[in-house]
Order: sequence, then structure tokens, then C-alpha cells
Amino acid sequence: MQSSVTVTPAALPEVLLHVAVVRPVFLWGAPGIGKSAMVRQFADQLGLECVSLLGTQLAPEDLIGVPQIADGRSRFCPPEQIARDEPYCLFLDELNAAAPDVQKAFYSLILDRRIGTYELPAGSVVIGAGNRATDNALARPMSSALANRLVHVHLRASAADWLTWAVHAGIHPWIVEYLTQRPDHLWSAPPKTEEPFSTPRSWHMLSDTLTSYGDAVNGPRGTEIVGLLAHGTLTATHAAGFLAYLKTVRNAYGLEAILKGDARWPAAPADRDLLYFLAETFRARLAKDLPADKRHASASVRQFAFRAKGLLVELAEISLEIAQLVIADDDAGNTPLPGWFLIDAAKDMPRLVAARAGK
Repeated sequence: MQSSVTVTPAALPEVLLHVAVVRPVFLWGAPGIGKSAMVRQFADQLGLECVSLLGTQLAPEDLIGVPQIADGRSRFCPPEQIARDEPYCLFLDELNAAAPDVQKAFYSLILDRRIGTYELPAGSVVIGAGNRATDNALARPMSSALANRLVHVHLRASAADWLTWAVHAGIHPWIVEYLTQRPDHLWSAPPKTEEPFSTPRSWHMLSDTLTSYGDAVNGPRGTEIVGLLAHGTLTATHAAGFLAYLKTVRNAYGLEAILKGDARWPAAPADRDLLYFLAETFRARLAKDLPADKRHASASVRQFAFRAKGLLVELAEISLEIAQLVIADDDAGNTPLPGWFLIDAAKDMPRLVAARAGK
């Protein structure tokens, strides 16, 4: 299931506060963006215990219980994990990955808040979560009967929200600093093959492993260790970018220094990965700081744009291929840089090249 209307992690608690307390909610989202953690945090905010049931590990009897004979009649006794006296948050994780008969067992629990004769205590909330079929994750079609019993909320990853959380959660400073520069690397679409991919969860794992290694990541084998960890948790492209970023830190390189004229593009063949990272960061900076309409550009922005055109020339002298990547369309065929800048760059490039040749 896809939706053009989504919410960020920062906006989710307010939505749940108004919706989950009156109707069951189903959270859709890609793997690793923190759905489970956000539900547990929401339950904590309400002062409710969060009871998690994993749909892929359940059988129908795990929900409806087993029959017992009482006074000559049979009745189902729901499991102790569900049949509680105090209100709680029932979290049905991977609900849409459960077998069809397990999904059916949830019907009365979700709609009527009861199983057999047991009824959820007043004040309890029911929240489900699952991945989408397009995420290449285990997801079964959700029956219309079940889908119609839920309020569907689609969650999207937000670098700004995650970085705000990361600063206070003890995430490794290298990761916070890198994703501050490259927020677009926080998440990547799940691959169709068995390989690591970037999510908030995988960056968190990388942080934990870097912290576990301690000072060794700064030692003689530091690059080897960080390379092993990064390629074991992130996409190959993001891992290479992260390693190149660390190279900038360790060699006093940085885009800001290049923009100010205090440093030059690294030109050594051994620094080609570093040059690629800086060019990608340069591209992201241009897309962020340049307005779509030139009329909205302040004097400082126009000065920045002029400086950027000169840097493109310098970059092209080192690697025309990498310079072209700065102004090329993205993988989806979209042009991230404003058209006026590309036109100005095309007009001014010959003059800038001639000026540099005359030095």
C-alpha cells in the first residue's frame, strides 16, 4: 500500500494521541525507519505497558487461546499476555506479514476489542505496523475486511527528526556530522538482493559498533575497521561516502574550506574517493542553498553562485566526469539544481576557463 500523504516521526505522536485512543491504527513504512521504537515511545508517554506480538511468529491459538470446559460448556481462554486487567498498548508488529488465518484471528480484537468473553480494559490502544510489498519485505495482501477495520497512517523517514533525536541519544559524532551534511543518505530503498541498505536502524547499528571498538577506530587499523563496519551496515555508495568523509576529517579537507578558498579540490589519484564525496556534497549544497527563481536570490546567494561556477571549472580540470556529476540529473531523471544556475554556468564557463588559463 502506498500513499501520497505521509507523516514524519516528529508528527506521529500527535496523530496517535488523537486517533489511536479511539480507533485502531496501522502504521505503514519501510524497514528500519523506527516504527516499533516509536510505538513503544508513544506507549511510554501514555504511561501504558507496550505488549508486542509479532505476526510472523503467531498461530491463531496464540490469540484466541485454547478451549476449556467450565460448567459443562467450552470456552476459549485467551493467553495471559493479552488477557490483562490494566489498560495497555497492544502492538501488532508485522501484522500484514501474518498468515491469513492469523489475520482473521485479529478481526474481533481489532474491531470489537475483545477475544471471546475477554474485553480489552478501557483505555487500552491497539496499533499495528508493517512493511509495504514494494519494500521487498515479507508482506501478504491484507484482506479488505481487515484493512477496513484500521486507520492507515503512512510514515516516512525524516533526516531532521532523526538527527534531533541522535544528538541526545548518544549516536556516534561521526555519523551525526556526516548525515548533517548528507541527510539524503539516511535512508535508501530496500534492494532486491540480499545486501545491506541504509536506514535509521542501520546507522544506529553502525554507531553502536563504532562505539564498541572505541579508540581502535582512530588507530593504525582504523580505516580497515570502519570500512568493514560501514560496508556491513550501509549501501556500498553510502559506505564509500562515509569513509571519504572521515578522510576529509583526518586530512583537514572540507567543503567549507574549499568554498572559502582556504583549500583546493584534492587532485591526487589516491584521493579520488575523497574528490567524489566532496563533489556530491557540493551538489547537495547547491541544491539546498540556491532558490528555484533567480529573482529570489540575495546578493550573498548570487556571490555564492558565482563562486560555485568557478569551483566547477576547477573541478573539471581535475575530473570532467566528476564535475559533470554535480550538474547531472539524478537517478529519477530530475534536475536537482535550478535552471537559472545551469544556464548561467553554461554562459560563464568559457570565460572562467579562459581566465584560469591566463593565470
